[in-house]
Order: sequence, then C-alpha cells, then structure tokens
Amino acid sequence: MNLLRRHPIAFSLLALLLWSALEPLPGLVDAVTGTVPAGADLVRPTAYTVLAPLSNVLDALTFLSAQRAKALLAVWVLALALWGALRRGTLAQRLGRALLGPLAIVLLGVGAVLLPRPVPSLVTADSGVTVIDYHAHTAASHDGRPGWRALDLAAWHAAQGFQASYVTDHNVIFNQPVDEPIRLLPGVEWSVYAQHVVALGAVAPIDRGVYNRDPRAMLGLFAELHRQGALGLASLPEYWEHHWGDLTDFVAAGVDGFEIVNCAPRAIGFPAALRAQVLQLAAQHDLLVVGASDNHGWGKVTCVWNLSSPSAHGYAANHVIARPIALAQGDWDAWTAAYTQPWLMLRALSWSERSSWITWILVILIYRAVPRRAGDSAGIGILARSLELFTVRRPPG
Repeated sequence: MNLLRRHPIAFSLLALLLWSALEPLPGLVDAVTGTVPAGADLVRPTAYTVLAPLSNVLDALTFLSAQRAKALLAVWVLALALWGALRRGTLAQRLGRALLGPLAIVLLGVGAVLLPRPVPSLVTADSGVTVIDYHAHTAASHDGRPGWRALDLAAWHAAQGFQASYVTDHNVIFNQPVDEPIRLLPGVEWSVYAQHVVALGAVAPIDRGVYNRDPRAMLGLFAELHRQGALGLASLPEYWEHHWGDLTDFVAAGVDGFEIVNCAPRAIGFPAALRAQVLQLAAQHDLLVVGASDNHGWGKVTCVWNLSSPSAHGYAANHVIARPIALAQGDWDAWTAAYTQPWLMLRALSWSERSSWITWILVILIYRAVPRRAGDSAGIGILARSLELFTVRRPPG
C-alpha cells in the first residue's frame, strides 16, 4: 500500500493498460464497411515497439483533428502547469515545474510533426491490389514543407507500405518521372470556388478563373477533366464545409468520386454519420471512394491506405483502410480530447506495444521505488541492485 501511495501515476497507467485491453480497437478498419480488413495488417518495426510509449503518443497527437488538438493542448498545458505549481517546494522549484510540464506537451507536438522515427507499415496478402495514396503534396504547394521534394514524398510513402501515390500539389501540375522507391503518379489539386478538386492523371493547365465564378461554373471543371482523360475527385474538407448541400449536383456534373477519409487536421474530423451519407450516394451512382494522406511533408505517419484494383473506377474498385483512432475524431466532442485521445490510443495498442508500455513502467517503477544505500548514487547500478529483490534466496546450509 505504501508503494501504491508513493507512485500513483505508475499504478494508474498499469491499471489503464489492463482495462483498455478489455475493450480493444483493431489496428486497422475498412472505412466503408466498418469491419476489420481481411489480408491486411500493420507491421511495426522493432524500434517502434521498443519505444512504444513514445511512438504511440506521437502517433496519437498526429491523428488529432484541428479542434481536438487545440482542446487537448489547452487542457493538458493548464493541468500540468497547475500540478507543477501546487506541489511542495520553493517558489523557484514550483515555477520551474509549472513551466516544464507545458513545455513537454509542446515539444511532443513539435516532435509529432518533425521528429524522424520508425513508423508502422501496411502489408497485404493480395498481390492483385496496389497500395496507393490518392492525394499528397511536395514543396511546390504553397503550404508544403520547404525542401519537401518528390523523392522525400516517395520515401515517406514507401516506409509505410505504399506502392504508388498521386502527387496533387495545389494548382501545380506534377509530371516528374519517379519510379523508386515507389512510383509517383501525375495529378494536381485545383482550387476553384471554395472547393478542391483532385485531378488524377496527366492534365493540362486550366484557366481557374473560368471555374471560380460560382458553384455552377466550378462544377464544369469535371467535364473539362474528362475531356483531358483525367478523373476528378471532390476533396475533404471542402465539400463538407462549403458544398454539403451540392453533392447531388456534383454527381450530375460528373464527379468521379469522393474522399471519405483525409488525414489533414481540418479533414480528419469528418463525422461517421456524414461519411455514411456520402457512401450511400457513391454506391447509388457507382462512384469511387478514397482515402487521402494529404501529406504536405509535416508528420511522419498516415492514417489511411487504399487497396486499389488496376485502373480503379467505380465504388467496388478501391478499399479504404484506416486507423480507428483517426475515424473516431469526428465522433467525439472537441472538449473531450484531453482524455478520449489517450483512451483511444491505449485501446488501439497491439499486445507487443502493450507489453512494451508495461515493461517501461515497471523498469522506471523499480528504479524509483527501491531506496538507495548510504553513499549510492543515482544510476544503472541502483537498478541492477534493485533486481535482487526478485531473486529467490536459498536458506544457508
């Protein structure tokens, strides 16, 4: 009981790890059917699993919607500042702790965006499908990461199991020949009248002013893309935020499909109920539904992959495979993010990740819990000696 009283955080984490295992989330889910996809799995590198507490936290921060990210940051910064300030100690110690906690949260957020680290990779048993991304950017986009080249984008995709990706920079046509480490395909993301239209295929420049006058003019872009031999997809979050009432007009104008999952912070919060309506519309008209990393060079992990048949056209031609924690972003109020995001993260742990968490907690707990002998200094020697507590000693003689 004394140990429990002295180290409540460690024991609370252990309890949460075991409790969350009773309500596990799958590692992947089919965003269309809501079921666990057959023949697809996540492979986690050894370094990712060994460092699971850090890896999982950085992933969970990456998969926050914009509103939930703001709420989580505000709550945890305030809570850690108060916790540090109200603990015993001198004024300088309390002020230092009050600053250190919030700083750690900010640094974790920066790490989620910029820190090089191992990431999970999708593997599939079906050699007849291509693991593809339908929407990604380089530095050619106005909001792309400076210096983020096509080869950087290809390497980012290859590390996560993609075999191909369309490059869809904002109003800049991509036509570079890149085949290694994955194939990059030509495309562009046209911005016209509060809507982003992802054009897939080799396209020619357009006069955006022609399609930027009103909704009817914007819808004419789909016919122009067809004339050029390209496909046109309606991107998130624009059709959700600005054209939700116009989706039947999109269909009549010739849209080839809709993004139903997009990993960008503004789009990842697309609610499941609205996704279901888009799926119903797409199924009725045999339209393509896709997921998009919408990578701009920021962040290390994707929330979605596509298992696509060659020359994908139509509703059944593509399977959208997503991380459940990403799909859940639209189903929880923003103000709950401070506790629901960690809970979703813990529920989604594999057993190897969960074991890594438990191991780290126990190692730190042993290090901190066993008292030092007089003259002992902090260090690995203390930890090694602490393990003697678990040694079975035989009686003398």
